Amino acid sequence: MHHTDCKLDRRSFMALLASLSGAASAAPDGLHDWGLAPDFQGIQQWFNSPALSLTALKGQVVLVDFWTHACINCLRTLPHVNRWAETYRGQGLVVVGVHTPEFSFERSASNVQAAIKRHGVKHPVAMDNGYATWKAYENRYWPAHYLVDGRGRIRYRHFGEGEYARTEAAIRTLLARPGRA
Repeated sequence: MHHTDCKLDRRSFMALLASLSGAASAAPDGLHDWGLAPDFQGIQQWFNSPALSLTALKGQVVLVDFWTHACINCLRTLPHVNRWAETYRGQGLVVVGVHTPEFSFERSASNVQAAIKRHGVKHPVAMDNGYATWKAYENRYWPAHYLVDGRGRIRYRHFGEGEYARTEAAIRTLLARPGRA
């Protein structure tokens, strides 16, 4: 009987782990395919923009940022999100904040508008008081970032603070694709 070593490289190991856990598999670019992104649903009000849809944004890279104005973790991510919105807008990135309240006072449109102004948010913000978009994404976290490619598929997601360089690298990777497919 002959014994051979079984070794997995990192990519094979991660793909195996993903398949065992039911998660998405990694693509050659290192990003995952988490499936088709749900459209914005049940939005009470839009700030900084008329109503948007992912169908209308097809061909562009979309960063969906779930946040709420009283969440300190969300407020710490906003400078990064604002910078990405400004830096990459001309290259095809559309940042959409989805304001989903945790507390009742966060449901007030005037409070949301004041927070948008106070924190220099210039990108579109959807007010998701009924949690329709939140539920469509099966989201559970503030803040949460979902990167949607030009075909409308979720290719990256991050929950909580941090990983800013990794998120920005994913943005650049998706923007560099021909036709943003």
